[in-house]
Amino acid sequence: MQAHGPFVHYQRTVTISGDGATQVIRYRLRLPWFGWFYGPLVRRALKHRPTADRPAGLQPWWAPGDRLDQRQVLVLGLLAAASMCSTFTNTIFTQFAHKATDAFGVGSTGQGVAGAIVRAGVVIVLPFAFRADHIGRRRVMRWLVVAAPVVCSLGALAPNFPSLVVTQTIGRPLGLALDLLIAVVAAEEVPRNSRAYVVSVIAMAGGIGAGLCVWMLPLAGLGTWGWRIPFAATLIWLAVAVSIRRHLPETVRFVAVHAEAPRLRTPRLSTISLIAFLTNLFLAPASFFQNRFLEQERGYSNLGVTLFTVFTAMPSGIGLLIGGALADRHGRRGIGAAGILVGALLIQSSFMIAGAPMWGTALLGGICLGIAVPALMVYRTELFPTGNRGRAGGIVTTSSLLGGSIGLVVTGQFLDRGHSYGSVLGVLSLSQIVVALLIIRRLPESAHRELEDLNPEDLNPVRLAPGGAAGSVTG
Repeated sequence: MQAHGPFVHYQRTVTISGDGATQVIRYRLRLPWFGWFYGPLVRRALKHRPTADRPAGLQPWWAPGDRLDQRQVLVLGLLAAASMCSTFTNTIFTQFAHKATDAFGVGSTGQGVAGAIVRAGVVIVLPFAFRADHIGRRRVMRWLVVAAPVVCSLGALAPNFPSLVVTQTIGRPLGLALDLLIAVVAAEEVPRNSRAYVVSVIAMAGGIGAGLCVWMLPLAGLGTWGWRIPFAATLIWLAVAVSIRRHLPETVRFVAVHAEAPRLRTPRLSTISLIAFLTNLFLAPASFFQNRFLEQERGYSNLGVTLFTVFTAMPSGIGLLIGGALADRHGRRGIGAAGILVGALLIQSSFMIAGAPMWGTALLGGICLGIAVPALMVYRTELFPTGNRGRAGGIVTTSSLLGGSIGLVVTGQFLDRGHSYGSVLGVLSLSQIVVALLIIRRLPESAHRELEDLNPEDLNPVRLAPGGAAGSVTG
């Protein structure tokens, strides 16, 4: 029988006979939405029992550094599914804004300003982040996972471009708030040697959501109304909402005794926020204007844009897996700094060349950025205590979107003045040098450390007693 592990039920029976021994393993793995992917890997691992070359306790290459229990496996599956929903709602305006602007007769400056306005809606994230620290992650996520796709779907009915912008200014931040709480729940549920791995798995699932959005690009070619179909399609994620609302538990760390709203560490918060701001200052316009660049500068059709995006972006999942494993085994800082620096250089270069070199640099750039993602994203939750982990995440997300908004407005204005995509993004890419330096010099190494070690406030929390006096609580 299973003493500790991921199975809801596990039984191994060995029968000894004259011809040798026969073993039968019966098990049930409760991994919602992604059992089809991990099921064959688990079966293969169970068939290969420990040997001298592969001793007992050694995790398969595809598994996290720690052995997860059945609750953690359940939560991981639900979070990965929620990530598909949040990423789809966060991606749809980026992918189809240029088609909507064409339909409504709006130029590059208008597209850039619209993108900035939608990102400015990030202020909507903050109340949900604060509320999650007060009433729990589960209760807030149960609402967001329904609201985000429903509000985004209203874009399909927009009679004009400003109306579309309004729907996405509300809907996209709801998806961002969901994404923020996904990261918080993952950090609070996962063992210390597997946090970056789990971030990489969740990010890969998010890539599926973004990929589905990209695959819908040819629908925009059906007519001036074609761009409306993907917005209506966001309602498919209500199926995920049902699963989340039924099965997602509250995190063990939130349920446990913790300090309520402890003081935020300003140096940590400032550093993480600045990194998020500068990173998105370049990455947001590079992503947002890519489709317009491919159509206007390279003459690509809707199908050509789709193929380019899929071919160059989907392999970034390789980078996510590599980055998650490396960040958990060897530390966050070096992996994050190198990945963001090299990735930004390659992505910027792809806007200055054409043909196969453009495809190659974009592909390699996506892989390098994918390597950096787990190391950088895990910092947003690791460096803050349970009582304000959501609040800190909301502030960092706001900083990130502010950087992206500025990048979009600046890029759109310079493009309309006749500057090339490569030159504008080349200047913005210099910000990634500062990002790499901040990671190396200002962030602590958090790999292999419990959240309570990084945040001593959670070791000896202080709560207000019923009468209003502060008192120490242990447990």
